Amino acid sequence: MTTQKQRQTLTSVETDTPTDEILKLLTRDGGVIVKNFLTKEQMNRFNAEIEPPMQALRPGSTHENEMVAAFHGSNTKRLTNLVTHSATFRNEILEHSLVHEVCDRTFLPESGTYWMTTAQVIEIGPRSQAQMLHRDLENWFPFIGMGPDGPEVTLNFLIALTDFTEENGATRVIPGSNHWSDFEDRGTPEQTVPAIMNAGDALLFSGKTAHGGGANQTSDEYRRAVAFALNPGFLTGEEAYPFLVDREVAKTLSPRVQRILGFRSQYPTGSPGLWQVDYADLGDYLGL
Repeated sequence: MTTQKQRQTLTSVETDTPTDEILKLLTRDGGVIVKNFLTKEQMNRFNAEIEPPMQALRPGSTHENEMVAAFHGSNTKRLTNLVTHSATFRNEILEHSLVHEVCDRTFLPESGTYWMTTAQVIEIGPRSQAQMLHRDLENWFPFIGMGPDGPEVTLNFLIALTDFTEENGATRVIPGSNHWSDFEDRGTPEQTVPAIMNAGDALLFSGKTAHGGGANQTSDEYRRAVAFALNPGFLTGEEAYPFLVDREVAKTLSPRVQRILGFRSQYPTGSPGLWQVDYADLGDYLGL
């Protein structure tokens, strides 16, 4: 277990805070809360759009691996394929200027391109246990060994759709864990702090940061959030969007959203192109 000290709180900033300042806090602490990331009107529309599939979804996991099933949570709902379910998500949330400013500044200098690995509505129900602590970069094993000196391979935006409190399962974060020398050390619950947020606030955090969903100790509250993560275009994402999102829907999206969903080719630094058709851009082949 690490003996390194970490900050005891997460810093909160307004959504119009200069990107440089947000990135400095992200680099220092591994996470930062951006207040008022979404408006109340946007949240109302998004919640209305995803409510039917959320109602049809049963809590718990269908995964055969017991550890993965426990990770997903027995009383937690996880709704994926949000691009299909929500026009607000695909047309507004994925077009949020701060998302692209942060990702451009983070990924483009080192990786050259980025796309979305997954997007989920995560609703933690009453009497749920805390999720095991983890780092998002664990999806790509070699980066665990690279530790803090490795590249940034994931940025996660977790937007609160209900108020986040310590009692209802606010995400737990270990500030500064992005600098630990051993990334196989995930820390302990005692080292975490809750990301207390109002609905509409967003937690932006690094794939290097140890975190986990908190325990929902209430008897009747549901803690809902939408999380979407982005990674360099040379890494395989969790959701295979070109097989999930209807091409007619994809045609309505901006070129940059088409790219982060995999409907256009990826151009990592040093590569003439990946995810192509006959060495030509996938977007041309698809008529986009």
